[in-house]
Amino acid sequence: MSARWDAFVLAHPLATFFHRSGWLRVIEKSFGHRGFFLYAERDGVIEGVLPLAEVKSRLFGHSVSSLPFAVYGGVAALNDEAAAALEAEAEKIARGQGAEHLEYRNLGATRHADWPRQDLYVTFRKEILPEEEANMLAIPRKQRAMVRKGIKNELTADVDANVDRFFDLYADNVHRHGTPAMPKKYFQALLDEFGPDAEVLTVTTSDGKPLSTVLTFYFRDECLPYYAGDDEAARDLAANDFKYWELMRRACARGLKVFDYGRSKQGTGPYAFKKNWGFEPQPLSYEYRLFKRDAIPQNNPNNPKYQLMIKAWRKLPIGFANWLGPFIVKNLG
Repeated sequence: MSARWDAFVLAHPLATFFHRSGWLRVIEKSFGHRGFFLYAERDGVIEGVLPLAEVKSRLFGHSVSSLPFAVYGGVAALNDEAAAALEAEAEKIARGQGAEHLEYRNLGATRHADWPRQDLYVTFRKEILPEEEANMLAIPRKQRAMVRKGIKNELTADVDANVDRFFDLYADNVHRHGTPAMPKKYFQALLDEFGPDAEVLTVTTSDGKPLSTVLTFYFRDECLPYYAGDDEAARDLAANDFKYWELMRRACARGLKVFDYGRSKQGTGPYAFKKNWGFEPQPLSYEYRLFKRDAIPQNNPNNPKYQLMIKAWRKLPIGFANWLGPFIVKNLG
């Protein structure tokens, strides 16, 4: 069934990397959440898919969404009949599980004008030009100077066989920001599940010190840098800019067409960074069917009620934070 599902996803223009069947195995294996990967079929032919997973937490609530730990989701269907059937089953499942809400993380337009919507997030997507130098010149002048600074500093980038260097940089990075890290086993599960379509690229100094890293997904003709981390020394050496340029340069060499810089919260540092690269924000249409709550949950660092927790988390020893973090972050989804 997985092969048929993934063939449909690969062919459907509204499907994304996060519709792939492997997410069911990754989420269940890494976090223990129950998945409900629905498909609509007629005469043996799949006409639509809807990946769902349930997250049940005393602290952060009880939800069914498409898809936890993903920035895109929702229905991908060939026709309205298949889409309606999938959404009807999704609502039946969510109500049956006692969920407080059902969430669709749409990349495209919303499907339900009367549902509450979350406008906190945007995504940044841009065409990769056919020539390397054209992509360099498309970066605004100030940010282009940072890329050239990284090149001048003789930084290098290599693809890693595992997540060891990635996790060290990532975990230190999120700890400095006061948020818990995902478990290391989750990142390795992504590499194991998606094979050549998930890749870690790590930037080092000329003498081999790791500075900056990114875990990237590849889907059709798209490059999606998704998880990243940086050493504190990365800023002065322009390692972050060099990293994304190197990723874009390699994507161009592979003939890929779209660079998906990913989701950011409006008004944040990552939002400004991506705009400074010449990417324009595209609103994300996250929509919610509320069952047992009156408002959309705000389980994100912008919520004032989490500020004390964020400040306290920064003070934890990183070893303890990395041990405790997975027990918390698994319920954020």
